[in-house]
Amino acid sequence: MNVIQIAAALLIGADGRTLLVRKRGTTAFMQPGGKIEPGEPAVEALARELEEELGLVIDPAQAGYLGTFSATAANEPGFEVRCELFEVRIDVDVVPAAEIEEVVWISADSRPDLPLAPLTRDSILPIYRGMLAAV
Repeated sequence: MNVIQIAAALLIGADGRTLLVRKRGTTAFMQPGGKIEPGEPAVEALARELEEELGLVIDPAQAGYLGTFSATAANEPGFEVRCELFEVRIDVDVVPAAEIEEVVWISADSRPDLPLAPLTRDSILPIYRGMLAAV
C-alpha cells in the first residue's frame, strides 16, 4: 500500500477544546498538519503546515510528541497515512488559510455529527478524550 507521511497536531485551545479542519474540496474533518518533505524533521513539517494552514506560528519545542499512528487516508483512495502526532496547546485565534476551508472546535465530551477522517475518528480523538479524562 502507498504511504503518505504526515505530521499533525492535536491542537488544544485554552478552553480545552481541540481543533479540526476540513480541506477545500473534501468532506472529512481531521487534525491540522500535512505532508512531511523528504529529509524534513516531522516537528519542522508540523510548524510549517500550521503556519501555512492556520497562520499559527509555534515553537517546535512546544510540540509534545504523542507517537506514530496509521490509518486509511481520508482523501487519497488506495493510500495509508502514517502520522507523527504532536500535542500543541495554544491560546490564540487561528485563521483558515491555504487549502483549509473550514475549522471547528470540539470538546472531549462532544460526539460531533461531522464526517471524520479515519485517523481522527479511530486514533486521535480517543487519545484526546483519554488525556482530558486523566486530568
